[in-house]
Amino acid sequence: MQTAMAQTKPTPQQSYRIIAIMGSLLLSAFIGMFNETALNVALSDLIALFHITASTAQWLTTGYLLTLGILVPISGLLLQWFSTRQLFVCALVLLLLGTLAAALAPGFAMLMAARVIQAAGVALLLPLMFNTVLVLIPAEKRGGAYGIIGLVLVVAPAIGPTVSGLLIDRLNWNWIFWLSLPFLLISLASGLRFMENVSAITKPKIDAVSLAISTLGFGGIVLAFSSAGDSGFGAPQVIAAMAVGLLALSLFIARQWRMKQPIMDLRAFKHPMFAVGTFMIFITLVVMLSAMLVLPMYLIQGRGLSTFSAGLALLPGGLVNAVMLPIMGRVFDKFGPRGVVPSGAVLILAVLASLSGITASTPLALIIALHGLLMIGISMVWMPAQANGLNELPPELYPHGSAIMNTLQQIAGAIGTAVAISIMTAGMNGFMKDAADRADPANGPLALIAGIQQAFLFAMIVAIAGLVVAFFIKRVPVDKQQG
Repeated sequence: MQTAMAQTKPTPQQSYRIIAIMGSLLLSAFIGMFNETALNVALSDLIALFHITASTAQWLTTGYLLTLGILVPISGLLLQWFSTRQLFVCALVLLLLGTLAAALAPGFAMLMAARVIQAAGVALLLPLMFNTVLVLIPAEKRGGAYGIIGLVLVVAPAIGPTVSGLLIDRLNWNWIFWLSLPFLLISLASGLRFMENVSAITKPKIDAVSLAISTLGFGGIVLAFSSAGDSGFGAPQVIAAMAVGLLALSLFIARQWRMKQPIMDLRAFKHPMFAVGTFMIFITLVVMLSAMLVLPMYLIQGRGLSTFSAGLALLPGGLVNAVMLPIMGRVFDKFGPRGVVPSGAVLILAVLASLSGITASTPLALIIALHGLLMIGISMVWMPAQANGLNELPPELYPHGSAIMNTLQQIAGAIGTAVAISIMTAGMNGFMKDAADRADPANGPLALIAGIQQAFLFAMIVAIAGLVVAFFIKRVPVDKQQG
């Protein structure tokens, strides 16, 4: 234990420029997360421009998620094989190459390849950022640090559709990526100047079998859920991907438990608050991403708002969440998670109950207010649960804990969006089946809203499970010299 801690923790004589290091990581992560959602509002234009189907265009999102699902699980291994500086430069180079290729893409094939390259950069960057916080920031101050990270991770996807909608209206979709390039160059220059190696390289043994079944397991599950949102859970390709994914994931888990040097050390789950925190993050992200999917559809297709107007309507909630995450991080540092997390879970459940009853005549101001309250509830759960869970881990499990949480976030995204779409579609079909005149065009928006009500009921059930677990969370005692 003492040897592992010496390898992972900075020695007292080491002095790091923490603000400069974290600034480089945060700026690059912001652009990476911005690019993850900014292209969504351009899909309709790309379908017409490239003469592709909606299913093909969806691969610009599915391929991005699939790359994250494959690479993030092995990030814990990469963090032990390569230095902080090497991984940062590699991540930024991948992001720059992918973004430049996307900006110049003349057709779908090049844009698809560019999205995969971008996702590979983000897959390296996010676990590196969380691990750097664990190494550099004292445990009693990590809540505030994770709050700032949360601000970045929430604001970027929140403003992505709004900014990209404005760029598409004024210029064209390529400018989504041209806008990103200068910021990535600034981040790379800052990293080359200030980034330091904050943890020792231990180079554990690489198990090729684990890498292979990890790819099949996590990749298969993400692919299955991502495809199910478009094809349905009964589609043969979805069933096949799910079966392969679950089988490979079972083999992966069994193998990791037996190995002395696993590529993802699942013994982190022996720490109860890490397990609780991971579950709470998973539940919170399923709820948040489900809402982020169906609310724009409600505003655009159910209420007739433009893409830009819908983005503006949802922007206050994203900004409220961004403001609240650092605040909740500091509240956690001072008071712990015991009161904050259960209260946030109650607020989330109450908002979802209200949203499950929305209609075509629900005041837009009420929708904006409910979205803001939902984001406040999520901020009360997400970062306190994450910081508390990671604080319980010993230093030798830092890379693995970061990899586990980031992996489950990608899976939560795939599950939340796929199940929400499937339930919404079933609700729409049920409405149209009972409609007196199915050919009446007025029934389209009404059917969509009925489906969205069902999607929010699904989110409520998930939130209830989160509320139950939230009452088991308790503060992890930390050594003020730790970290």
